[in-house]
Amino acid sequence: MNPQGERWTAEQVLALAPDATSRTAGGKLAAAGTWSGAGAHGQAVWGLCSGSGSKPYQTVVDLNGPGYRCSCPSRKFPCKHALGLLLLWTSGEGSVPGGGEPPEWAEQWLGDRRERAEKPAAGARDGGPGPGGGTGDGAGKGGSGGAADPEAARRRAERRAQRIAAGAAELERRLADLLRDGLASADRAGYGAWDETAARMIDAQAPGLEARVRELAAIPSSGPGWPARLLEECALAHLLNQGFLHLDRLPEKLAATTRTRVGLTTPVAELLATEEAIRDRWLVLGRQDGTDGRLTTRRIWLRGERTRRMALLLSFSAPGQSPGLALPTGLVLDADLAYYPAARPLRAAIGTRHEEVAEAAPPVAPPAAEGCEVPGAPEGCDVETALAVYGAVLGEDPWLDGWPVVLADVVPVPGDDGWQLADERSGSALPVDPRCAGRTDLWQLMAISGGGPVTVFGECGHRGFSPITTWDPTPVSLIGTAAQGGTR
Repeated sequence: MNPQGERWTAEQVLALAPDATSRTAGGKLAAAGTWSGAGAHGQAVWGLCSGSGSKPYQTVVDLNGPGYRCSCPSRKFPCKHALGLLLLWTSGEGSVPGGGEPPEWAEQWLGDRRERAEKPAAGARDGGPGPGGGTGDGAGKGGSGGAADPEAARRRAERRAQRIAAGAAELERRLADLLRDGLASADRAGYGAWDETAARMIDAQAPGLEARVRELAAIPSSGPGWPARLLEECALAHLLNQGFLHLDRLPEKLAATTRTRVGLTTPVAELLATEEAIRDRWLVLGRQDGTDGRLTTRRIWLRGERTRRMALLLSFSAPGQSPGLALPTGLVLDADLAYYPAARPLRAAIGTRHEEVAEAAPPVAPPAAEGCEVPGAPEGCDVETALAVYGAVLGEDPWLDGWPVVLADVVPVPGDDGWQLADERSGSALPVDPRCAGRTDLWQLMAISGGGPVTVFGECGHRGFSPITTWDPTPVSLIGTAAQGGTR
């Protein structure tokens, strides 16, 4: 069982698949005749899957993570056997009975996994080496343990800050040249000049500045109105450059935000050791994967049941591989989170995960299958409140592209000028971000709505609202399969 005492839904399991092929293959293996010795106990699910060889594949899943182990030769995580086992488990006690003890091969892996999880957590509490992202959110490599040389680390940090400052100064000169020659010159210059500037930002170890340069390069080909958008982004890039070049003049929280925006982050182990741990029951609101051709980034949004705070977890992997952090939408996770310093903290890392005894709760809807309770949609706000929240956060972080919000009782409305989410209570409407075309299944949202109000989670920004998840009544991802592997 998960921390809520419920079995997952098939949609939650399929959301873990690294690609569409794995979804299809896993679905074919979700048949009782394929499995033997299947069982579930606590946070573990295990079984033997018959394959092409003489010996069945040993498959075990730790729901606390989740984590997977299979004796098959696949390099995908989770593999089709793990997906098939979980899909079979979602169908209820009749297919994968609960209450038994794991076999020796499964218990050995589960025990080793628990030991590995306990050691980094203890190290982080003691100020020693912690997870370099695997146990946390995937960001940050290595730790800042007591064995490291603090003076050497300080010198490395100073050298990197000097390189970033040099990169910011060079980008300032590039922006000045662009404005002196006129914005029309950006349309004629093409990508070449911007690619050279982006390469300089990589050399300066400033990935945040590199990302802004590449966005500037793409604007001239973005359609009507591009000069105004280019000028806006130039102004934001200039503001970021000047902020980093004058960090000592900024308030502490704004300085932390500026460091993050240029690409300086705190290692996970250091974060867990130094920042306050906030324990709550965190609801997974949505997930989105994106790639820039060199790195796949997974974003997972959470909201605290008690604190009502939003959190964003990031994990990374090489292209073609699934990032390690895989929390299905709709899961409630009892855990400690540590927020990265910022003017308005959002990004966080997972610390200690707590196991709890699930309390019986009255069902909010008929169960989808035996042994599986169907959760209702989370509490949301209206359009005016969403805009007010985004405006307040934007005042603290001028480079903010969007802020996570749950909208309640909105109706999706297509139109010639784009989609809108109409608030039936106030009569106001929020435009859908035009960039959602091709990556968000808005017609699926329309079908679920049926012309009536729905609850939608997404990001509210200056370009509009980007839908990510809706409820019917279980969570439904609105990010298309192709978009999960595309750019955001």
